[in-house]
Amino acid sequence: MGSKSNLKELKARIEDILPSSLSDIFVEFEGPELILYTRDVDYFAENTTVIKNIAKAIRKRVVIRPDPDILVDATEAERVIKEMIPEEAGVQAIIFDDDLGEVSIEALSPGVAIGKLGQNLNKIKLKLGWIPKVIRAPPINSKTVNDVRKYLYENRLERKEFLKTVGNHIHRSADMSDIWVRTVFLGGAREVGRSATLLMTKNSKVLVDCGLNVSAGKISPHLELPDVGTFDSIDAVVLTHAHLDHSGLIPFLVKYGFDGPIYTTQPTRDMAALLQLDYLKVAVGDGGRAPYDSEDIRKQVLHTIPVKYGDTTGIAPDIRLTLHNAGHIIGSAMAHFHIADGFYNIAFTGDMKFENTWLFNRAEKKFPRLEALIMESTYGGPNDFQPTHTEAKEDLKQIIERTFNRGGKIIIPVFAVGRSQEVMLVIEELMREGSIEEAPVYLDGMILEATAIHTAYPEYLNSDLRAKIFHQNQNPFLSSIFHNVDSPQVRKQILEENIDKCIVLATSGMMNGGPVLEYLKQWAHDETNSLVFVGYQAVDTIGNKLQKGTKELILNDKGTQKTVEINLEVNTCDGFSGHSDRHQLLRYLRKVTPKPKRVIFVHGEESKSIDISQTVSRKLGIDGYAPYNMEALRYK
Repeated sequence: MGSKSNLKELKARIEDILPSSLSDIFVEFEGPELILYTRDVDYFAENTTVIKNIAKAIRKRVVIRPDPDILVDATEAERVIKEMIPEEAGVQAIIFDDDLGEVSIEALSPGVAIGKLGQNLNKIKLKLGWIPKVIRAPPINSKTVNDVRKYLYENRLERKEFLKTVGNHIHRSADMSDIWVRTVFLGGAREVGRSATLLMTKNSKVLVDCGLNVSAGKISPHLELPDVGTFDSIDAVVLTHAHLDHSGLIPFLVKYGFDGPIYTTQPTRDMAALLQLDYLKVAVGDGGRAPYDSEDIRKQVLHTIPVKYGDTTGIAPDIRLTLHNAGHIIGSAMAHFHIADGFYNIAFTGDMKFENTWLFNRAEKKFPRLEALIMESTYGGPNDFQPTHTEAKEDLKQIIERTFNRGGKIIIPVFAVGRSQEVMLVIEELMREGSIEEAPVYLDGMILEATAIHTAYPEYLNSDLRAKIFHQNQNPFLSSIFHNVDSPQVRKQILEENIDKCIVLATSGMMNGGPVLEYLKQWAHDETNSLVFVGYQAVDTIGNKLQKGTKELILNDKGTQKTVEINLEVNTCDGFSGHSDRHQLLRYLRKVTPKPKRVIFVHGEESKSIDISQTVSRKLGIDGYAPYNMEALRYK
């Protein structure tokens, strides 16, 4: 059945459910959703079960939008809204979305903006036609979030046409006879880096992640395999989280022909763009060639369809996707695929943390159905056990105390996303409690901007942190101890002034580039200083070499080679990792429901992936396996 005839049939079925007194409705596919336009928005607002009944009857996600003809011009509507909302609400921005017929009102005091029993919102809807949403203005302004929203608004007509095309493609007819499911591992198998897996059925091809290798060696996954084909043959990309080893080459796909949708969470969309733009800057700055440019990143943003945790959406004629919290970084997700009306269910954990952290709730362990699980194994080795959060906090405290007592400075290499925010929370708490001496903490790289994105999406943080920030007016990220290093001049000043007793959090986390190397060059020779690793250091990275005891490095210094002697104290402070250790991985497999029949281990060094797969087979009675890159597995 073609999409037009399908729409006609769906409209008729919907009209049979609705009362005849309603005005004419108009329906169209937009991405995975069926959009129902109506002049009678109030009817659906007052009869909330109607939409559920329609969605159940036609087995589609249904969204109600006001008929564009009843919407007041945005310029006039903004003027009226400013008059209606009390000044004490602290309105920061009013953003109109023509496609949705919605107006988002950012306010410092959302309750005041909403009004008693929602009276302000009701007035706006009745007078202007727009559906108002009040959202809390983030306590830290994010340039990335603002730029993404602005770009999407300025290109809303192009995006609307794109979503229509996607909708028609998803709802195309499909051959459901002799269905099968297979995966092809393009990267990230028996290694950490360049994660990319092709999920294939008889009708569809979905690429789960497409990352680059942030350490030395081969940078790209095996996109040249015949199974991949031309990039325009891929139905969709599903991105589990923003780190470059998962997201870094998606703009490359866009540049060379992929014109389909990218499904991920909203914070991942914004964070991935931030990290990709920084990757371009570093690549060009080092005299290298980038595999894509900023225009490809913008197109990626335009083609991204955000999915909330727990929402199920069709992404191909025979595949439905649900994202669940993975507990790794902001917006990180496990991707659950429901194939061909219950034929098979397979989930990808992505990078996961099965433990509550300072930032996030632990990874989701319940699925409706599950036959196979593709699982990370970064810390899957027999000796990969991490300390508790309490122990990690105490370990960091002792390192800082020891270094400050010597009058030294501390360098902490961090990824801008995830680890840096957790370390910030711990240091702020230690200094606020008086457990360590108060000293300046410098944030160099994209750390402050990444932190701003965290506060723009508070619903993705754990409940304790949300309560502190938004209800108790205790935002640890705004502490006076933190100082943003926003230019090379500020960094130079810190290095030249030889500031006594300070902490520097700087990117990149594995020390293969980024501003952290500037501090290492200047401070590595001094044995009073300390270097503290709080995250995974991949093989052959500078960080890994320092962990193994290297006492001399040759680094690029303004175009010349500089020998750097390593005399400072090198520490590894475990417990801050966003990855599950071996104990947590095995505990997850004991707790996950339903129990999968097969577990495929990826995203781990070869020995670790093999060891944990054998352990799972032997001790848990689950078929465990560690595939090779370029290997294909059939599931049914």
